[in-house]
Amino acid sequence: MKTIFALSSGSPPAGIAVVRISGPSAGTALASLVGAMPAPRRATARKLRSSSGDELDHAMVLWLPGPATATGEDVAELHLHGGRAVVAAVESELATLDGLRRAEAGEFTRRAFLNGRIDLAESEGLADLLEAETEMQRRSAMAMAGGALSREIEAWREQVLHLSAQVEAVLDFSDEEDAAALPPSFTSMLDHLRSALESWLSRPPSRVLKEGYRVVLAGPPNAGKSTLFNGLINDDAAITAPTAGTTRDVLERSVAIGGVAFTFVDTAGLRDSSDDAIEQIGIARAKSAAQRADLVLWLGNEGGGPEGAWEIEAKCDETGDIRKPTADYRVSAKTGAGMAQFTDALLETARGAMPGEGKAALSERQHRILENVHASILSIIPAGDLLLTAESLRQIRVEFDRLIGRTSTEDMLDALFGRFCIGK
Repeated sequence: MKTIFALSSGSPPAGIAVVRISGPSAGTALASLVGAMPAPRRATARKLRSSSGDELDHAMVLWLPGPATATGEDVAELHLHGGRAVVAAVESELATLDGLRRAEAGEFTRRAFLNGRIDLAESEGLADLLEAETEMQRRSAMAMAGGALSREIEAWREQVLHLSAQVEAVLDFSDEEDAAALPPSFTSMLDHLRSALESWLSRPPSRVLKEGYRVVLAGPPNAGKSTLFNGLINDDAAITAPTAGTTRDVLERSVAIGGVAFTFVDTAGLRDSSDDAIEQIGIARAKSAAQRADLVLWLGNEGGGPEGAWEIEAKCDETGDIRKPTADYRVSAKTGAGMAQFTDALLETARGAMPGEGKAALSERQHRILENVHASILSIIPAGDLLLTAESLRQIRVEFDRLIGRTSTEDMLDALFGRFCIGK
């Protein structure tokens, strides 16, 4: 296996730039730059020199022999002065050394996975951590990267192995005249496993963390949707005008409020009929957006919105009769009236739909696999055919192995580690 290297810190210029080298030739590469090898796991100041003897930098270097490293391989780190020219010179020198090549995106983490330093669930958590933009995303990703799900899977897998052993023990004596039956603990252990899985499956998915709590503003033309939309995202993204039908398409903006990610969606005005082909398309898209929303803010006639929508009186600054006697919230994005209370309510609702603080959230892939496991558990009848029970338990173990990457396809791994930057 080739030794890889890459800049593992932010793009220069910076105060310090960290170049990481990982693989069987990491020690040889370090020695060629600094001469005598430094003591393992001790930061040492050394001059880096090219093969021709030119000084490249005066840096802090670390020699980390494997396998107790981030990648499970021999690793060397060069803590350089963070100028572009310094980094370029050192990387150019490394590229000339035998057995070394530049790393691909996510290759350091992929090697950590392949060498058993982290499992697939932890790798997915690390990918989410690198993409985290809000505090809730960070906390959930930290939990997953720290092995919250992996530890549960290992415990569940041990339980399934114990259940399988009980079934095999009965099958071994099935030809005996006094054939044994499954012990009562089999059913109680199976129920405990089912309950634990249902607890995880009932958690809000990671999708709502990544994409944000999806709030769709819907209602008839000229109801104040775009003005309220601009007020919520604190930007004039949507065109507003007294003319009905100004908004003709779906407009999305993602913002963070109080550490929570939101996606606000402004939609075309809904009306029963229109001769305008473009407006008809906008109305169809508005209805589709409302169906995919976590929450709909209904600005139309009271009771005319979808089930569960919030009734919003969006023009409370205008004089005249109250249009919604029992509105959930009366606001004016123009004057700011009622907006603070309204925003607080949105924030509280969104937090309630998110995973609990510091709790890992399942990705679509993980959720789908656990659903398969749950279905297999429900199919088991303790008093039924033991051969079918044994096969169901075997399939459950296979699904658990898929979760943590003991069985994975190259295409899936390519897609996952391709999310990482070069040098990670």
